[in-house]
Amino acid sequence: MNTPQASLLATARWKRWEIALWVLAFIAPLALSRHALIVNEIAIVALFAISLDLVLGYTGIVSLGHAAFFGMGAYTAALFAKHVMPDPLVGLAAGIATSTVLGAVASLTILRGSDLTRLMVTLGAALVLLELANKLDWLTGGADGLQGVVMGPLLGAFEFDLSGRTAAYYSLTVALLLFLLVRRLVNSPFGKSLEAVRDNRLRAMSIGIPVNSRIAVVYTIAAAIAGASGALLAQTTGFASLDVFEFHRSADVMLMLVIGGVGWLYGGIAGAIVFKIMQDTLSAITPQYWTFWIGLFLVVLVLVGRERLLRPAAWLRRRRG
Repeated sequence: MNTPQASLLATARWKRWEIALWVLAFIAPLALSRHALIVNEIAIVALFAISLDLVLGYTGIVSLGHAAFFGMGAYTAALFAKHVMPDPLVGLAAGIATSTVLGAVASLTILRGSDLTRLMVTLGAALVLLELANKLDWLTGGADGLQGVVMGPLLGAFEFDLSGRTAAYYSLTVALLLFLLVRRLVNSPFGKSLEAVRDNRLRAMSIGIPVNSRIAVVYTIAAAIAGASGALLAQTTGFASLDVFEFHRSADVMLMLVIGGVGWLYGGIAGAIVFKIMQDTLSAITPQYWTFWIGLFLVVLVLVGRERLLRPAAWLRRRRG
């Protein structure tokens, strides 16, 4: 009998390709040792994209200021390492904590208004934090960035080296753990209630779903995950600058979801992989015009469609039909 509980269990069951994907991800820093730093970047931005997908793809809340939480996590982790203690795991926890608090406060601003209002409010929050980080140069380093950040060895044994292998495994492990948490969340009754809010908020309210509290909770969780990705960036690079609050951070992660698709967790991962590989490859070929080619790819993707672009056989089937 196909009950809702059975349907949830079937959805939550791990597929073979999922396991293979994560196995390949952890093999990559060894197999592609020269590109371990890129693997580290992909893991970080993929985690960032997953956090945005949680509010955009599963809840239907648009946001152009997700960089606010990313930057908060980055600066918290960097300041913690510089002034308190250099332990990466404790610094990561501190970054997640401050981003969670910021997300809880910011969630109050998105409960009312239209999508356009939320776009402006979320963007405004990121711009406010950007300006604060710029003005508080005695604390953040201002336009010069926060320098002198030295991370201690991971678990007291693994040093962060120039090859980036330790950083890659650190980011991949954190990304996997948080992915497991989010995967469990979206495949639970709570996750299904988020989809109900996304599809029809009024109908969700009429059947007794506390819409506002659901939005506030998921927005706070997404902020915590975004803060974790920002903290990972600061810890693995040993640097935090105003760049983490810039608008392009929010825009880039939105583009990753456009490439990979929203409403399924692997969309953010796929988009992050494609975007970072294209960025790295194109910037090496044409340092001044790489954004043009990414923009052209996005235009083609939107006009042609993701399915038809990735599966050319679909064109032939449609023509025959």
